[in-house]
Amino acid sequence: MNLKKISAVIKEYNKYRSESNASLVRVFKRSFRIDFSGTYCKTCGFYDYFEELRLMLQRKGVDTKISRIKEKEDGAFVTFTLR
Repeated sequence: MNLKKISAVIKEYNKYRSESNASLVRVFKRSFRIDFSGTYCKTCGFYDYFEELRLMLQRKGVDTKISRIKEKEDGAFVTFTLR
């Protein structure tokens, strides 16, 4: 797993998304968990924020799928699994 690439993508994601903040909270053998929090509207494409990060990772050569989403009051914990 290339944590350097993942961290760079998260940094880029946060740079352009003032309504959403992503932070890496846990790394597993073949997956990692991101904490998404922010002021975004949960009914207006809430899951699109997670998919957008997945696509950004893919463009940098980190092929993942979203394997778990656990919603919380101000966002969600999303687990990305390497393909």
